Amino acid sequence: MEHLKAFDDEINAFLDYMFGPRDSRVRGWFMLDSYLPTFVLTVIYLLSIWLGNKYMKNRPAFSLRGILTLYNLGITLLSAYMLIELILSSWEGGYNLQCQDLTSAGEGDIRVAKVLWWYYFSKLVEFLDTIFFVLRKKTNQITFLHVYHHASMFNIWWCVLNWIPCGQSFFGPTLNSFIHILMYSYYGLSVFPSMHKYLWWKKYLTQAQLVQFLLTITHTLSAVVKPCGFPFGCLIFQSSYMMTLVVLFLNFYVQTYRKKPMKKDMQELPAGKEVRNGFSKACFAEVNGVISKKAQ
Repeated sequence: MEHLKAFDDEINAFLDYMFGPRDSRVRGWFMLDSYLPTFVLTVIYLLSIWLGNKYMKNRPAFSLRGILTLYNLGITLLSAYMLIELILSSWEGGYNLQCQDLTSAGEGDIRVAKVLWWYYFSKLVEFLDTIFFVLRKKTNQITFLHVYHHASMFNIWWCVLNWIPCGQSFFGPTLNSFIHILMYSYYGLSVFPSMHKYLWWKKYLTQAQLVQFLLTITHTLSAVVKPCGFPFGCLIFQSSYMMTLVVLFLNFYVQTYRKKPMKKDMQELPAGKEVRNGFSKACFAEVNGVISKKAQ
């Protein structure tokens, strides 16, 4: 335990050296004082993917229909709470949409930070997206994009909460919470075969995600063009990270919605064999994979 504590102290000292003093307003908040829990949970997540796939290789897939229904409902409700609370708290704090610093809103900033802690914690909960893929043997959906997005977001938001827990940081989670309401509602409904005929809008969820990333980049860079005291390095990092998501999601969109339908047409496959309602069966790998029309 002494060695673990020494290792933990070294990691936190290094992070403090790299990024400077942490925001004192979030001191003592659950999982924020030390980076070790976030790091260890991420390692466990990655190991679970590898070991889980090996374990499930010669075993039948689990259905998890009931669990997935509750899970999707839970994430949808949490996203709705975060969306409403972020709108109300930023409004209360008189936030400037173009650029908002970290200290001028007083209690409004604290309220925003509390919601963003839940946003950080939700990224841990969303690791279950991948675990459900593993248990249901949906290995084709455990892509680099999927794992990179899930693992990186959890770690990045630990840093955000420690150094920039409010101000300009509110915008991306506000958009993302709205997108997640749509996403997890869709996948919750897709559990029920009777609802499949109404779920024709899957393609537009991916388009909405791309719009979300572009709006977040625009919002972030607006604070570079007209600064308000928000850390410049954080703005550049966020813009760069969002650009990686744009590239990866755009590639996913092209591979899923452009190339595969064309290939289907060229091969003159019977309607509905590989692509249903104009969408590939492998589409939208960023969520928990409740997309099959067959009972699992």
